[in-house]
Amino acid sequence: MTNSAFQKIRSAVMRLEGGFIKNLGRVYGVYTLGFLGFVIIMAILEQAGVSAEKIGWMFVGFTIAIYALIGILSRTMESGQYYVAGREVPAVYNGMATAADWMSGASFIAMAGGIYMNGYPYMAFLVGWTGGYVLVASLIAPYLRKFGCYTVPDFIGTRYGGNLARFCAVIVLVMASFTYVTAQINGTGTVAARMLDIPFEWGVWVGLSGILACSMLGGMRAVTWTQVAQYIVLIVAYLIPVFWMSNKLGYGMIPHLSQFDAVLAVQELEQLHNLGAAVDPAAQAAAGKLKALSVGINDASDTLMAKWKFFTLVLCMMLGTASLPHVLMRYFTTASVKAARQSVGWSLVFICLLYLTAPALATFTKLSLLDPNLATGIIGKSFADAQSLEWVQKWTSAGFLKLVDGNGDGLLQLQEFFMNGQIVVLATPEIAGLPYVISGLVAAGGLAAAMSTADGLLLAIANALSHDLYYKIIDPKADTGKRLVVARVLLLAIGAAGAYVAAQKLTGILGAVAWAFCFANSGLFFPLVLGIWWKRANRAGAIAGMIGGLASGTAYLYAVKFAGMDPWLGIDHLRFGMIGMPVSLILMVVVSKATEAPDEETMKMVDSIRIPKGEVVQNS
Repeated sequence: MTNSAFQKIRSAVMRLEGGFIKNLGRVYGVYTLGFLGFVIIMAILEQAGVSAEKIGWMFVGFTIAIYALIGILSRTMESGQYYVAGREVPAVYNGMATAADWMSGASFIAMAGGIYMNGYPYMAFLVGWTGGYVLVASLIAPYLRKFGCYTVPDFIGTRYGGNLARFCAVIVLVMASFTYVTAQINGTGTVAARMLDIPFEWGVWVGLSGILACSMLGGMRAVTWTQVAQYIVLIVAYLIPVFWMSNKLGYGMIPHLSQFDAVLAVQELEQLHNLGAAVDPAAQAAAGKLKALSVGINDASDTLMAKWKFFTLVLCMMLGTASLPHVLMRYFTTASVKAARQSVGWSLVFICLLYLTAPALATFTKLSLLDPNLATGIIGKSFADAQSLEWVQKWTSAGFLKLVDGNGDGLLQLQEFFMNGQIVVLATPEIAGLPYVISGLVAAGGLAAAMSTADGLLLAIANALSHDLYYKIIDPKADTGKRLVVARVLLLAIGAAGAYVAAQKLTGILGAVAWAFCFANSGLFFPLVLGIWWKRANRAGAIAGMIGGLASGTAYLYAVKFAGMDPWLGIDHLRFGMIGMPVSLILMVVVSKATEAPDEETMKMVDSIRIPKGEVVQNS
């Protein structure tokens, strides 16, 4: 093919892409109507007698097929499109994609369950995750976009200079992102196991196949447009059951306002059902790792230690949010620094739609179980009747729920109801007696949430390894085609490793997510922030900060979680970033001050990053 012919083809492709960008509203409007139409068809099929199992298969199959189709249509062999979607994503749609990237299986599946099982203390996740975007907007995202990099290690390597700093950033990124991605694959496995009636260990591989179909061929370009589609599904799936339950239970059409009356009702019912009574050891042994409800939904302790633990969890989640590479790389895709700032604002809008709803969902779900006047209320009723319920049998067979008549009185007590908190959202439609089509809708939303985040995480790892390790360190002469082949092979290998680890069930979704945040903030927060805001920060300081912060945090995690050490000042394994971050900061400042200052060119580069206008500082 001649060069002129190639240019003509390239120009035609660019015109098509430009038309797509201009008509995004119409494209996703049609997509949304199509998805709602599919839900209506499923509701009609349910009324016509189609089995729940078949409806579950259709929901999972249809949504995965749509995401895979978007991923295939977005395939590319251009490095700029693969790594940063051509830097042409409008702020509103990048905000939607970021929200989908962010609202992972932890947010959609596990957060409301954490609030349900543990009450007020778990609101720290919600506060920390949302508050972290204030730090992203004010301290990091616009400046990384002005820098013009492809990945977070790309910024670290260029800002501080040398391959060792870049390599250290890659190590932190891989540890944080791989830990996080196992949680997301865990989420897809949970959904697939329930909806397809297959073992969890098989479900993780089903979920992985959909994840790879979305991201493998088109990289960030495919992931971006897939995540916009996934956000639409997940937010519709999350809101509809809550609004439906609020109205059905007599609390009106706006659950965000009426949930406070429902909280009071739940507290009264918890007292009625003797909340806090000791769990029978034999019953707990029979339930295994499943947990009995042990604290109230509004159990806000006034002790100094409780306040300290709440504050430290919020801080770890906030600074972890501002350090996660898969979140920060989303802002590399915008057209300008201004668009990056706007994108953060839109991200918060779309995230808050779900986060402000999670406490209401937890409250109405608990109310549906505890109120003896409701047909759905099973606590305090016949144990045999409770065991005969279809949703109880299905979740019990999946290994996420167990009823144990510990005292043998034939009644189901609150302390005899054992469950895995991460099924609360998925089981809510069945618990509340909603049509099964709503269960399918929620499962599709949970799958979309877990897949969208897994897409971004796998891409962050593969891009860092292919761009920063392979291209920048191992083979700087590699052409674009070879780099993208390496990226895709790594994507496949890392995804398979994540599915294998997730199948081992080493920790729950929220626990794995908290670890990922702490890995990220221990190793990356201060090298990123000081790299932008402190010109004196140098290579030796950044390397010391990354290595020292990550090593100290990881050592503390191992000691507390696996070696039996008592936590220091209430800093348990979910908060080990409170150890790693101070070590990182102190080492970075002390070593930077004790060694030679960066050269004049680097200092000028840092100054230029903070100017909101003008050309990007460098292009990868």
